[in-house]
Order: sequence, then C-alpha cells, then structure tokens
Amino acid sequence: MRTAIVERKTRETEIVVSLDLDGAGECDIDTGIGFLDHMLESFGRHSMIDLKVRAQGDLHVDYHHTTEDTGIVIGQAVKKALGDFAGITRFGAALIPMDETLTRVAIDVSNRPYLIWRVDVPKPKLGEMDTELFKEWFQAFAQHAGVCLHVENLYGENSHHIVESCFKGVARALRQAISPDERLEGGVASTKGTLGGSVE
Repeated sequence: MRTAIVERKTRETEIVVSLDLDGAGECDIDTGIGFLDHMLESFGRHSMIDLKVRAQGDLHVDYHHTTEDTGIVIGQAVKKALGDFAGITRFGAALIPMDETLTRVAIDVSNRPYLIWRVDVPKPKLGEMDTELFKEWFQAFAQHAGVCLHVENLYGENSHHIVESCFKGVARALRQAISPDERLEGGVASTKGTLGGSVE
C-alpha cells in the first residue's frame, strides 16, 4: 500500500496530510484558503491520489506560511508513500490546454529536487491569494517530494486558467511518473540502481 500520513506543527502552521498514491482522486481539503483548496482538489483529482489535508495557519498575517507549508507536507507525504522509489516509471510529462491557456510540465521522480518555474501570472491576486505564492507551493512540493519539476506556461491570459493548468499539469505528469512499470520488476529506473545524489 503506497499510503502515508504526515503531520507538521510549527508556530505558524499545523498541518496534517494523508494520501493514497493508488487512489481514485478523492479529496477532502481544508486549508482555510479557498483558492488553494480548489487547486489542491484539482491536483488530487488529476493525479488520482486520494488526498486529505487539514491546515491551520496564521492567515491573519498572510497566506504565505500556510501555502508553503502545505506544499512541504504534501511533498513529504508523497515521498514517504513512494519509499525507495523502486518500480516506478520515474518520468512523466503533460501538455494541458485550458481555454486560451497552454501549460507544459515535465517531472523526474528521482529524489533529486529541483524546480524550473517559467510562469507569469498577470494578476497579483486570485481571490484573496497572492499569485506569487504559487511558485512557493511548487518549490516546497518539489523539494520535499524529491522531484525535479519543470513548469512552463507557453501562453495564456486568464490568471485562473494559468494557475489551474499548472496544478493539473503537475498532477498528470506525477500520475504518469509514479505509475508502476512492470518491466522493472521492482527495480529502479536508473543505471546506478538507486535514485538520489548525483545524476543517474
């Protein structure tokens, strides 16, 4: 069973995440930030990861800590559920259209975290949420999930569409990358026989 529960408590946030990588995309999300909830529901649905998130944060300050820490804990839960990364396809990619918007995502689930973020969001806010925080979420997720993640918005005008296409793209690419590859017979998709550290 590729499942995990991770809890994180600081002076700024208290977060609990439970997930099942082999689920049906069922989500139960409550971060206190409406737009972030919407994006995480989209992430769970399109990755087919069952995802439950409970977050309490210092929203009276701003949304930064809750957004970033949610990315940290979801990333940690994904990594924990993957174990030694054995038997997975490892690479995934997605090209996501959403009306006038097109976003491209590529991922390497390699235990070597990195983020390339080539996304410009026209509006400074979506609802009450600062759009600059989405990069912080993906940075935190990539770092703590141990994934190399490239996200590029090729074109688009609507800020909601741009951000949502990024979450859907990462979800679809991740779904592909963490899918078992039966031909590996439980081995690791690496010439070194292990993932993490230097380039494989």
